[in-house]
Amino acid sequence: MKQKLVILGSTGSIGVNTLDVTSRHPEKFEVFALTAATRVELLFQQCLEFRPRFAVMTSSSHAAELSQRLKASGSQTQVMAGPEALIEMASHEEVDMVMAAIVGAAGLGACLAAARSAKRLLLANKEALVVGGAFFMKEVQQGGATLLPIDSEHSAIFQSLPDDAQTWPQRIGKIILTASGGPFRTRKVSTLKDVLPEEACAHPNWVMGRKISVDSATMMNKALEVIEAHYLFGMPPEHLEVVIHPESIIHSMVQFKDHSIVAQLGTPDMRVPIAYGMSWPHRMESGAQALNFETLKPMTFESLTEHEHPQRFPGLQLAWHALRAPSGYTAVLNAANEVAVASFLDLKIRFDQIAQVNQHILSSMIFEPPSGLEDLIELDVRSRNLADQYVQHIRR
Repeated sequence: MKQKLVILGSTGSIGVNTLDVTSRHPEKFEVFALTAATRVELLFQQCLEFRPRFAVMTSSSHAAELSQRLKASGSQTQVMAGPEALIEMASHEEVDMVMAAIVGAAGLGACLAAARSAKRLLLANKEALVVGGAFFMKEVQQGGATLLPIDSEHSAIFQSLPDDAQTWPQRIGKIILTASGGPFRTRKVSTLKDVLPEEACAHPNWVMGRKISVDSATMMNKALEVIEAHYLFGMPPEHLEVVIHPESIIHSMVQFKDHSIVAQLGTPDMRVPIAYGMSWPHRMESGAQALNFETLKPMTFESLTEHEHPQRFPGLQLAWHALRAPSGYTAVLNAANEVAVASFLDLKIRFDQIAQVNQHILSSMIFEPPSGLEDLIELDVRSRNLADQYVQHIRR
């Protein structure tokens, strides 16, 4: 039988790539629902091609526009709106698999719904783990969901680990996440204050959305991935390491207790981890090009100290600070960063002030450890409000 698939965030880069992989295996997968925030035209085209039973948009006005266009085209797709509709799709009894690709904390509710409904949850939304932390992992376990990471780094780690998770503490020495270093790896630190949004969004290896591209430029994406790896694989913060690998061929590595290292290699194409997550424990064609060792350029590795760290990447160490702090501080860091990145893209703050906002909010917030989703949402809102206030008083 075909697996029924919901894609939360189908118009983003992960969603588009997921549909590309799906189109290569029409005998295996059926698109049940597609969701988007504001991109009516692209979601309209996706609905015409893949004919999902449902389509969801964040706002009622966008949903009304989409519904009108689909009806005029003769489409049978039913259009819904709002966060409750996302939760309904993620937990629908007919659905087998949920691709969680909504950027930011906005996708947390739908991710939890999928986890509680025992779905195969393909997690491309790192914020669900960064914000939800141990609470989210508990819901996954109690709900009987199968959680598979889609971030290239975490998929690489998962592919490199032994099948028996019970043996990981006895066998694993550390996890090594690779980072490209982003577009400013060799740029003079003194000029980072002059970076424009267009420059920060021009990643040298990956095609990504604007927010995650800025995170890559600041290395905050790697900070969030360190937090994600901690919760996904149960590794203590001191056993997580980051190394610069500009070519993005080795996606991450696992070092065992005997100091041997297992690494996963591949072209920088998100269809590889997507196809692996959709077909696990098997493999299937992804559409990505194979590595050509005859033309492959030399692979290089650089320590963070070579890049004037923390001056160049001041946000990276915040991952370890947040993980060693009481529960909830990873959610604070994520909220502050979302506000800071949006403010930079809106030209309210400079590129080098993103880390300043994150550091200030992380050190300023005082709260009781969250005990559930409502507490996490309240903490997220408080952190965003404080970050918004702080941004208003920064001089560019």
